[in-house]
Amino acid sequence: MASYFDEHDCEPLADGEQPNHMLHMARLLLDSGLAAEWNIEYEEAFGGERKVPPASKKFVEELPRIIISPTEAALEKKCPVCLGLLDEEDEAIVLPKCSHKFHSSCILPWLQRVNNCPMCRTEFPTDDPDYENYKKHKARAKQREFEIDTLHDAMFG
Repeated sequence: MASYFDEHDCEPLADGEQPNHMLHMARLLLDSGLAAEWNIEYEEAFGGERKVPPASKKFVEELPRIIISPTEAALEKKCPVCLGLLDEEDEAIVLPKCSHKFHSSCILPWLQRVNNCPMCRTEFPTDDPDYENYKKHKARAKQREFEIDTLHDAMFG
């Protein structure tokens, strides 16, 4: 059986040496899942937004592709990315949730860089588990803020 120090790849403290309690506390908090909450607090304090990862490969592959019909082409709608007309027989992609329509050749490179709609910024799934966890924590923080405001209004409103 391996010793504790071998299992955790660390050395025992020398005689008279004190453990670094702050380092232990930081590791404990990071391991407990509070890291994403700290990221949110950091961003609010210092104004930095997290870099947005690309959309999930599975999500992009499953996007509904359509062919522009003569009726749609007659409406002379434009692709919001290239500003070119959505012509008859062009292949287009309709994004779920927001229903914005783009040329396939315009939206696919966009989604390979970021996970949101270029028109309304609706976010789509990613393959980045850290970012997905971050989104969940951000949504929970927003929900908690809403609940606190609702409770406050109920008590004092």
